[in-house]
Amino acid sequence: MNDRILIVDDEETLSYFIKESLEEKGYQAIATHTAEEGLDVVTRQQVDLVLLDLKLPDGDGLDVLYEIRKADSNLPVIVLTGHAGVESAVQAMKLGAYDYLEKPINLEELSITAAKALESRAMRQEIQRLRLQQDKDQQFIVGDNKQMQEVMRLVERVAPTKASVLILGESGTGKEVVAQAMHRLGPRANKGFVPINCAAIPDSLVETELFGYEEGAFTDARRPKPGLIELADGGTLFLDEISTLKPELQAKLLRFLETETVRRVGGIKDIPIDLRVVAATNRDLRQAIQSGEFREDLYYRLSVVVVDLPPLRVRVEDIDKFVAAFIADFNKATFKNVQGIADDALRLLRRYEWPGNVRELRNVIERAMILCSGDLINVGDLPAEIISAEPSMAFAGNVVPIPPVSEGVDMEAMVAGLKKRMILEALAQTQGNKSRAARLLGVSRDQLNYSIQKYGLQTEQ
Repeated sequence: MNDRILIVDDEETLSYFIKESLEEKGYQAIATHTAEEGLDVVTRQQVDLVLLDLKLPDGDGLDVLYEIRKADSNLPVIVLTGHAGVESAVQAMKLGAYDYLEKPINLEELSITAAKALESRAMRQEIQRLRLQQDKDQQFIVGDNKQMQEVMRLVERVAPTKASVLILGESGTGKEVVAQAMHRLGPRANKGFVPINCAAIPDSLVETELFGYEEGAFTDARRPKPGLIELADGGTLFLDEISTLKPELQAKLLRFLETETVRRVGGIKDIPIDLRVVAATNRDLRQAIQSGEFREDLYYRLSVVVVDLPPLRVRVEDIDKFVAAFIADFNKATFKNVQGIADDALRLLRRYEWPGNVRELRNVIERAMILCSGDLINVGDLPAEIISAEPSMAFAGNVVPIPPVSEGVDMEAMVAGLKKRMILEALAQTQGNKSRAARLLGVSRDQLNYSIQKYGLQTEQ
């Protein structure tokens, strides 16, 4: 526990006992006895909480409170006062004090109040951090790709509602960016957007991170801690890589979605929560359901609306816009003045397969700008795997190569061959998911099944 508590009280014996009590609880405590000493610590050191006596030998405690709030408006202050000073304590609350305690001080009550004040500060800091992160210039590039334009229209329709949304897409396609766009377009935009990567949290910690815990729930639970679901109350909870959740946590998450209440680990009461849930995965959850890895009832709770993001390799027409946006971002971050990218380098980017999707493209541009010595990114600034890559077979950007036409060519056979290649490419890009492949090709699933049978194509699904 690294929380640092400042005591400002001229009663040295009381300050000593408070300091000893707080240090026994695991806090760092600093004792000062004058207004000047206390303000000096606040302005020069990191402090997480102030215990402030309203009667000081060199100043009025209310004046000290005013100066503390001016130095750090988020720093909680608990005022200490005698019975006769309750009126001043109430005035201190109006000036922004967190709470007040009457003397003689009950050390256990002080400990509980201090823990609550520190928890409140931590939550405000986290919300502020998340809002700053949310406000960063994250461009949701729709571009000219028809699928992405349809995605944006769907996002705009869903954003004002509270419906749970499941975002599907390969790793790096921008699932979190879409979730943030949905949050910003909705009525909860002024509340927190709390992203959780379920795959990045160790299995042993997922439950306590999501649901929080009460004091004494386990050996190191010295004080209660709210979970990330509570932190998102009023806003949007983004659960990335939802497929990695263990079955027991899937059951607990389902209960939360059904009851809109959360119970901390070791707790006995349900806490009402009002938030919007957006989940994302790069896996086919229906396959996970069939294999027993994912609950079917949870899937239906999460997938009230499904947003399916296309991979970058079928958004060839939008690569120029991504490159321009990333160059502008990195110019700001690195104080460079790169004007653009050479035509031959751009052609290489357009023909690359992009297994890492938009995330990989962003990393490539960042690397290229580090190596770039002129006004333009050139071929030599690109990674070797992009320079040496074979041309893409992706059909979205009219990149499918047309066989040479000669006299006596069998046009029907040629067209049939192209159709077969396009169908196989679509199935490969969607990991054999026929519904997504049909959408990619702009046909119905029945039409796709008919073509698969017609051309005798072997598929796993």
